[in-house]
Amino acid sequence: MTKRATLVIMMMISTLGMYSFNKYNAEDAKTSFASFYHDKFNGRKTASGDIFSNSKMTAANRTLPFGTRLKVTNLRTGKSVEVEVNDRGPFHSSRALDLSKAAFKAIGNPARGTMPIEYEIIDND
Repeated sequence: MTKRATLVIMMMISTLGMYSFNKYNAEDAKTSFASFYHDKFNGRKTASGDIFSNSKMTAANRTLPFGTRLKVTNLRTGKSVEVEVNDRGPFHSSRALDLSKAAFKAIGNPARGTMPIEYEIIDND
């Protein structure tokens, strides 16, 4: 087989592979990392217009619609919490969610700063 034929086959395989990964299913669980909001954000408006409170069960995500309810599970402890997306962020490429401190504490140790998580959409009104 020539180099050109090998290259064409490799391109076809990679294109088909990318196509299969681009199918987004809201029911699929995703894994990533989560951090939590600093206390300085208490009382400030979120991107949705809500007033932020570290005592509520909320989260920020870059793309999910506001009001989306998520089940977030700490992959270290197996503990889960339900949160509502009401803000945009986090603005760190390796993290999918910024959790309120209450949500983070419910499933993890804030002294660590971040935790590996799995999250899935449970309600998308």
